[in-house]
Amino acid sequence: MARTRATDYDQKRLGILGRSAKLFAEHGYTGTSITMIADACGVSKALMYHYYRSKDAVLFDLLADHLQHLVSVVEEATQQAEPGERLFAISAALLEAYRGADAEHQVQISSLKLLPAEQQDELKALERRLVVLMSDAIAAAIPAAAAKPQLLKPLTMSLFGMLNWHYLWFREGKGLSRDAYAQMATTLMIAGAEQAIAVVDGAADKPARAARKKSDAQVALARRA
Repeated sequence: MARTRATDYDQKRLGILGRSAKLFAEHGYTGTSITMIADACGVSKALMYHYYRSKDAVLFDLLADHLQHLVSVVEEATQQAEPGERLFAISAALLEAYRGADAEHQVQISSLKLLPAEQQDELKALERRLVVLMSDAIAAAIPAAAAKPQLLKPLTMSLFGMLNWHYLWFREGKGLSRDAYAQMATTLMIAGAEQAIAVVDGAADKPARAARKKSDAQVALARRA
């Protein structure tokens, strides 16, 4: 006979994932055992196996929950009609979703690659969804970026870099609020993108201009010869 799930099963499962994230972030995935997780949760190893049969299952579930939450809040933020406000809404939603989730974020960066390939693929699909949503918002807010598809990804990943690594220096209640930093990052992206694109285009044209000058000089020498 199958064991009946307790009414607080999901609440306890989320508690296990939260404590596991902190252990994985502190000790590393390979340095954390199921026994350590059970001890941190105040349950027996046997009860722990009622929720998760392996450490891989714990890691996959916590990353899936984390990424699905990020996708959900970003999709909601894209409902903003005005492009600039949409980009800000996405940035602010991400920073708010990161509140209290530093451990999950660190584990995503360090340990996703340790899961089996098929589980990695499922989680990477969620990461790609986030990138597409952000990229579309940048293209809508910055016409010059939409006209330069080859530069859209670098711009997208640059904005993610400003948001995803803020936890290394950000301290709650000190300095900027999350919303203020989201506004700063969004403004930097929108205000600076066109000039950055022009600089990149100019740098890309330099080899071609140099080649043309060299060719013209060779032609001139040949005519004088």
